[in-house]
Amino acid sequence: LDPSYPTERLSYMLSDAGIEVLLTQQNLLSTLPSHVAQVVCLDTDGGVIESHSQENLVTGVNADNLAYVIYTSGSTGEPKGVQICHSSVVNFLSYMRCFPGVSPEDTFNAVTTISFDIAALELYLPLLVGAKILIVSSEVATDADRLLSELSESRITVMQATPATWQMLLASGWSSHYPLKVLCGGEALSAQLAHQILETGSELWNLYGPTEVTIWSLITHLRVATTENKPSSIGRPIANTQVYILDPQLQPVPIGVAGELHIGGDGLARGYLNRPELTQAKFIPNPFAPDSSARLYKTGDLACYQPDGNIEFLGRIDHQVKIRGFRIELGEIEAVLSNHPHVRQTVAIATTDAAGNQRLVAYVVSEEETLSTQQLREFLQQQLPAYMVPSAFVILDTLPLTPNGKVDRKALPAPDGDIERTQEYIAPHTPNQEIIAHIFATVLGIEKVGIHDNFFELGGHSLLATQLTSRLKQSFTVDIPLRAIFEAPSVEQLERTI
Repeated sequence: LDPSYPTERLSYMLSDAGIEVLLTQQNLLSTLPSHVAQVVCLDTDGGVIESHSQENLVTGVNADNLAYVIYTSGSTGEPKGVQICHSSVVNFLSYMRCFPGVSPEDTFNAVTTISFDIAALELYLPLLVGAKILIVSSEVATDADRLLSELSESRITVMQATPATWQMLLASGWSSHYPLKVLCGGEALSAQLAHQILETGSELWNLYGPTEVTIWSLITHLRVATTENKPSSIGRPIANTQVYILDPQLQPVPIGVAGELHIGGDGLARGYLNRPELTQAKFIPNPFAPDSSARLYKTGDLACYQPDGNIEFLGRIDHQVKIRGFRIELGEIEAVLSNHPHVRQTVAIATTDAAGNQRLVAYVVSEEETLSTQQLREFLQQQLPAYMVPSAFVILDTLPLTPNGKVDRKALPAPDGDIERTQEYIAPHTPNQEIIAHIFATVLGIEKVGIHDNFFELGGHSLLATQLTSRLKQSFTVDIPLRAIFEAPSVEQLERTI
């Protein structure tokens, strides 16, 4: 459970999972929603825990028991819990200790929140081989300068992160001074980014896998980035994993032909918690296995075989997207927005701005003329984690439709800075304000920024904030910590901070 999640979302997860015992820390108790679980505070109850007999640690857990339930975004408006067994995690870790491999001499930099399934690799893989783990705070993990310092000072040798984080580090000066074993996954790795990572002298592994098949299912060691302007290969399946690229009739497609990626094998989840119909729809019988109980997970991803047998990822076939590594069902955002009393219709999309950053945009049809984007943003912030709240809202009279009556997503107008502005536009009136406003506009990819405009309400997020601090440092020759952007997110406030 991520403490930063809205209370309503945490409450749903606690209830849906039927939590009986809740492990936490004393300082987080006040942020928890109401629940019926027995609370154990690992910090203040440490002495009591240690007083119990160590024989209590010997349990009857077997390979088929659940290791964890992790919640992902759900298209119905409610998150769905994925059930992963111990055998699946053991199979995954047993392979990963060999490829890409971790040794007792390694120091692994753990930067992922525990509510994101890839954290299991960061915590358990080093422990399996006796390597060192350095667990960094979320503040350090999202601050490029501090993260770079950590890499050097702690002599990090292995790190796993999404392409967005690697891009952030490169933009802040990561170079051949810090060569690493780079594990990159969570979203498509572009050929350009792969080339930049390889230029640092790092060892690069590209990873692919949905939560439903235990973290990573395919892997490849990239030694030379492809020259085409397309994502890098996602490689081949890990041990005891089967991959099929099938057409709508569940027939295998030839080399070079796009089809839906299906995955089976030891990494397959038990299914979705308390969602038998969804489990049946997504975990289908494996028509290629002699065992009638074998299943395949329909990933919803388009892929094709390359001539050398590796697999190329081509994108999604539905409305699920990945932004900065977070898996997001656009339908969940739409479902929550539809609950607003003044929203008649809504559509959410993911788009790429001029700077190449992906962001969420929500389009809303409302009968209430005074409905503001700030009201919509605050409504979503009460129910969704921050990464799922759109950075831009566009109020429309009607949604554009295709000839067959469906929403024409390609005809939706692009958002601009004025649409998202929640404050009256007041132009900069000092030289410093003009410099800061120009940097805001450049980083966010919008035309103009007023002195009262909020960086985050204009579409900023933590990774863009690191670019902002880097540019401010160049312009004003002063170190500005990342937290300063959160504490003073407008041009006027930042001018005072500087």
